Amino acid sequence: MKFGAFLFQRRGEDLAANTRLAEELGFESVWMGEHLAFPFEFKSRYPGSADGKPPVRPDIHLPDPLIVFAYLSSITTKIRFGTGVFVLPLRNPFAVAKAVATLDQLSNGRFIFGIGVGWLKEEFEYVGMNWEDRALRSNEYMQLLTALWSQERPAYKGKTISAEGFYFNPKTVQQPHPPFIIGGHGDAAYKRAARLADGFYITAQSMDDARLQINRLREIERGYQRSRPLEITMGTSPITPDTVKQLEDMGVERIIPGRELVSRDSLAALRNFHERVLSKL
Repeated sequence: MKFGAFLFQRRGEDLAANTRLAEELGFESVWMGEHLAFPFEFKSRYPGSADGKPPVRPDIHLPDPLIVFAYLSSITTKIRFGTGVFVLPLRNPFAVAKAVATLDQLSNGRFIFGIGVGWLKEEFEYVGMNWEDRALRSNEYMQLLTALWSQERPAYKGKTISAEGFYFNPKTVQQPHPPFIIGGHGDAAYKRAARLADGFYITAQSMDDARLQINRLREIERGYQRSRPLEITMGTSPITPDTVKQLEDMGVERIIPGRELVSRDSLAALRNFHERVLSKL
């Protein structure tokens, strides 16, 4: 089992201190959420909660994860960096491809690309990106990104974007692309992952919820000819040695603790989780 830690609302020196300690304690990865802007009041419903309310305040401190990870890669040697998740269809895919390839080079192949199609309609309106076809664009952008990162003379033709006749460098260290981890809720997200990705990021409210989501994901996955099952990353709380065993039996390969690591004293929270869980495994 691999363990990740969210860098939640951390600033400057805190980001560095948390990441260094996570690496020292044996965490496999650190993760950051991502949004460009939040409205004063949310109109869109967040699909990850029963009441439709997101688990963040609209004035949350949320820096750009790709820039943060480039900085953190220079002060670490082993720990990996994951977006949980990056709203791909909000942006020009060429700009994303350049930033990710640069990060993957600087970190020597330590980036995990968690991707979502977005749930916040207001955010798409702010930046002038189409809301209705965001899922199709995300699918095609993933294929275009792979071409940009792996082909000497990239070429891609889709319904929302086509491009050819150019060089694109640098390439990613990880070939043909950094691991694609899809985050989302429901069958459409599961199908996208089964077709195009290496893994799926599930947020679960309980063990029963985790089991239901995993069973449905595997059911859909069986309809696709994959060489390897999707790697499941699970974000949930609380985590104990017993729940780790339960999740492992369900096929989960990476756990990202939730509430346990959200604390004003985040360094103490990391140490406590290590003492309570990691050191027992």
